[in-house]
Amino acid sequence: MVASSKFGQVEGRPAHEYILDGGEGLSLRLTDYGARLVSLWAPGRDGRVDDIVLGFDDAESYIQSTAYFGATVGRYGNRIARGQFTLLGKEHRVDCNEGANHLHGGRHGWDSRLWDVEVGDTSVTFRTSSAPGEMGFPGGCEVTSTYELLGQSLSITMEAIPSETTVINMVHHSYFNLAGHASGDVLTQQMRLPSDFYTPVDKALLATGEILAVEGTPYDFRELRPIGATSRGTPTANSDVGSREGGYDHNWCLRGGGPNLSEAAEVYDPRSGRRLHLSTSEPGVQIYTGAYLDDQIIGKGGSRYCKNAGFTLETQKFPDSPRFSHFPTATVLAGDRYRHEMLFVFSTD
Repeated sequence: MVASSKFGQVEGRPAHEYILDGGEGLSLRLTDYGARLVSLWAPGRDGRVDDIVLGFDDAESYIQSTAYFGATVGRYGNRIARGQFTLLGKEHRVDCNEGANHLHGGRHGWDSRLWDVEVGDTSVTFRTSSAPGEMGFPGGCEVTSTYELLGQSLSITMEAIPSETTVINMVHHSYFNLAGHASGDVLTQQMRLPSDFYTPVDKALLATGEILAVEGTPYDFRELRPIGATSRGTPTANSDVGSREGGYDHNWCLRGGGPNLSEAAEVYDPRSGRRLHLSTSEPGVQIYTGAYLDDQIIGKGGSRYCKNAGFTLETQKFPDSPRFSHFPTATVLAGDRYRHEMLFVFSTD
């Protein structure tokens, strides 16, 4: 069952929210502004239901924010250095909105628009069109982002069909806090990543092109351990960002990588007993632990967020894939279907 109501205005047009109830304690609130996840209510071991994603109570607050809370991000999630890449022998320059570099689709990415909506019995599908040359990307795209809730699982499926050969890397950008969105930092929550390698970044958070082993580094999450256990004070080769900011903003190389779903992450909160398992069709996952969040961000219900208030699980192609031929390709041929699947399964101990 899906209920809808108004969620504010975007450039004089009404935005709407949609509440999807799975009937087993798990429920969602979505909005057509940015095809985003606003709330995700999940039960804990004591039966208490909490909202476990960060966000705001109206569209206007999302418009003012630069955090991409809950958004469907595109055409290219993550960074492209200097906004430049070569495709089929032609140089392309895309919008640079993070200094001299491209981030998350540019200044007018897919997170910053109203999407059309199609409501089903257990799902909500958002649709939009991307014009040829939008933000500098070749070709147009017909795009969908579908949320489906079945029992204790949430699937997110992002698809796009381009009119010309282009690059696509759609990303879902929710920040999770399994203890509740306003419960403080996530550093004691435990994470496991089925990954033997990661892609380091420089001081501008740009991929260096290296693929390094996690063994013996702060990036080794092959066994479940607290997120904050080694996120401070331990610089690694070519990447002091985790040390400098006390958190992560890095891509881990998963052992799977599609087209079938494979394990991407497990996160557990000892306080509430909530556990999250994520599977994906993508080859990488970007973990960001919210180092730039602070108490000036007023979230849902007037809650003040804090540094490390949430973590992202952005399954993806590797950052800057269009510029590194040895990274998994983000190229999608004209008329082909790009498809990115995520499956979240929630449980309690």
